[in-house]
Amino acid sequence: MPLTARLRDEDNERINNILKRLIGLDYVPETGTDSIDQILAEIDLTFENLFDLTPENLVLHLKNLNFDWENAEQFADFVVSVSNRSNENQLHWKQKAIAVYNYIQSESKVFSFAISAKIAAAKK
Repeated sequence: MPLTARLRDEDNERINNILKRLIGLDYVPETGTDSIDQILAEIDLTFENLFDLTPENLVLHLKNLNFDWENAEQFADFVVSVSNRSNENQLHWKQKAIAVYNYIQSESKVFSFAISAKIAAAKK
């Protein structure tokens, strides 16, 4: 196996583990974001700068970190879960998730009914 393939696999596994921890957290807006910030720091984000990123810049950030399609989808799922738990700024969070889902649909060159359904659900 070429060295670069092994490094990509290791990086992909690291990102996958970060996402599992993020998704496993119970985000409650009123209690703060310290736990989330600790995990997001591993992908050069904080909850605040995740909020401040435009949808387009979030996609670029994930792209620069070499998120594969599956990891990008899981990250968008996390963002949707944040929007569902947020009393305010729900639309703001959903726009970020929709941008990531659209990026996956267009760049992967494979149409996914599951992602299409997630886009439709996020638009509600």
